[in-house]
Amino acid sequence: MSVTILGIESSCDDTSAAIIRDGVILSNVISSQKVHEQYGGVVPELASRAHQQNIIPTVDTAIKRAGITAEDINAVAFTRGPGLLGSLLVGTSFAKGFALGRNIPLIEVNHLQGHVLALFARSVEDQQPLPQFPFICLLVSGGNSQLLVVRDYLDMQMMGTTIDDAAGEAFDKCAKIMELPYPGGPLIDKNAKLGNPDAIKFAKPNIEGYNYSFSGLKTSFLYHLRDQLKLNPNYVQDNMNDLCASLQSTIISILMGKLHKLVKDTGIRHVGVAGGVSANSGLRQALIDYGQKHNIDIYIPKFEYTTDNAAMVAVAGYYKYLGNQFTTHDVAPLARMEM
Repeated sequence: MSVTILGIESSCDDTSAAIIRDGVILSNVISSQKVHEQYGGVVPELASRAHQQNIIPTVDTAIKRAGITAEDINAVAFTRGPGLLGSLLVGTSFAKGFALGRNIPLIEVNHLQGHVLALFARSVEDQQPLPQFPFICLLVSGGNSQLLVVRDYLDMQMMGTTIDDAAGEAFDKCAKIMELPYPGGPLIDKNAKLGNPDAIKFAKPNIEGYNYSFSGLKTSFLYHLRDQLKLNPNYVQDNMNDLCASLQSTIISILMGKLHKLVKDTGIRHVGVAGGVSANSGLRQALIDYGQKHNIDIYIPKFEYTTDNAAMVAVAGYYKYLGNQFTTHDVAPLARMEM
């Protein structure tokens, strides 16, 4: 008997719905919110209001694109947290209502766990190999930078995390300092391709173990601009590409350094990357080069599964369904949620 899951993702500023059947993604619809660009970041109240407007048409589109009906769905998986509480509440409430109306099970999903399982999101035509267990996952997003050992679909151990800013925050905050539009990460990536990654030296943290820190890099970047702008008011505009290339190179170096340490210490020869920052072309190439140099299998998600999306929630929901891991209808969303 086939298992069909509806996935709902609403943790931040993207409303997304996806359909998965027997582990294969049939549809993945994302409704992005442009309203936040003028504010230089996500405004929680505006995000939750937009989710309310988008959730029904997004789910309806996902069902139609999958070529199914609501009656074919066996369970609803939704992001419980972490994320913006108001945004999570919209997705949670819709999932409850849909599950009650159809009298089908409800499945809660950890947003971060979903990002990792995005590595297993595949459509019928996808032929890329899936990760082999155990594997190390570098999870890098706007608010998280973590190193995980993944032993099974739902068995993940966090080995290291950021103690302050995450890699995505470093990208976005430094982009804001340079007065680049939000979100700044993709623009830094674009400009970095035209610059010299060795043009400017920024400070790197010296943190023990597998933990990350990016606040010092952000401060080093800020002080560098302050000193240079005193000499040349047009310094940022004149050196934009080199600034972006050097900043991106430093962030990637920090990420890869801890990853290499964990690979050496565990002996695990399979490495995946997940989260919004995994869309960064420099990081992707660094991982490919690392895999070739050290004879390690590297797994990189398709671009549509890097940012917040419901396909990853549906994948997590599918494996939870197989394990009978259902939740009750009194479940509440959580702004903070451990792996």
